Amino acid sequence: MGTSSWANAHNDQSYRDEGARSRPKGADGLEEFASWIEGLLRGRGYDIDSPRGGGKSKLADDAGVHRAAVSRLLQRQSMPDLETMRRLAGVLDVPLRDMLIRSGRVSESDLPITGTYEGKRGAEDQRLSPEEAARRMGVPPELLETFVKVAKQFLPDGG
Repeated sequence: MGTSSWANAHNDQSYRDEGARSRPKGADGLEEFASWIEGLLRGRGYDIDSPRGGGKSKLADDAGVHRAAVSRLLQRQSMPDLETMRRLAGVLDVPLRDMLIRSGRVSESDLPITGTYEGKRGAEDQRLSPEEAARRMGVPPELLETFVKVAKQFLPDGG
């Protein structure tokens, strides 16, 4: 194992040990989190139960994460890192907040709800107008018209 590999492994272990000490009391462990993820995967049509179903690989590809990260989670070997959780949350259509709380990384009080999340299925009700998106993103007034025109081209209904 090279020096950088050893350092990374050492840092990963230190992080895991520190994370275990700093997790909120009553937080779900790896087993509960992995079981929850498995339920989501099955519900979303990922075949994770048959050896050649390809569900784990498809999930990894869909989320843009390493297959090993998915395997380690589903085999209850390790909790995914924050970036992997973020990507899995997007693919599984769940709020990252829920992923973090269920993983035990944070408590509900650490991440208070400040708005509602409807996910992709309720996106039509929650979709921002191009004008509102521009405002939230801080698009300068002189570029607003161009931003809105371009953004509308990407919307399914053209506006």
